Amino acid sequence: MVIRELQLHESGLIRQIDRSETIGSIYKMKDGVLEALPAGHECPSWDEEQTREMIERFEAELRSGGAAYGAFDGDALVGFGVLGHRFRGEQLDRLQVDLMYVSRAYRRQGIGTKLMEELADEARKRGASYLYISSTETESAVHFYMANGGRIADQVDEELFELEPEDIHMLKKL
Repeated sequence: MVIRELQLHESGLIRQIDRSETIGSIYKMKDGVLEALPAGHECPSWDEEQTREMIERFEAELRSGGAAYGAFDGDALVGFGVLGHRFRGEQLDRLQVDLMYVSRAYRRQGIGTKLMEELADEARKRGASYLYISSTETESAVHFYMANGGRIADQVDEELFELEPEDIHMLKKL
């Protein structure tokens, strides 16, 4: 497994990611506390429209000064993470984990953790004190970010909340 910085022209490699998963539970925030709710459904991989949206988001972030890292098994992209370019929070000391995916067959092998470490290192180099995480509400995603140092944010980023109000908002101290 090789992890390296991704370049703008490599955005199409995102098509190789299998984001499908079985979702047993989801989380909701209730009075500042996570509440687990049963879900029990299969989430498919991206369709063509969703793939194009991911590629456009990746490209827009890199064009604006963000950074991306990918995990490769040979020539195949099996995971990637994107660090947002814009500082957030009242102190402007937070950079967002904008995208983070590991292909289904490669999960629970430490790849996501290595990608998070790369994003955290890059954020530190840029002067951030925290990673801001707006995580999908699935049990697997929330547990992943918490296992990697994420804690429920006291204050959510209003712009990110409006974009994805079901997300669980976290901070990771750098």
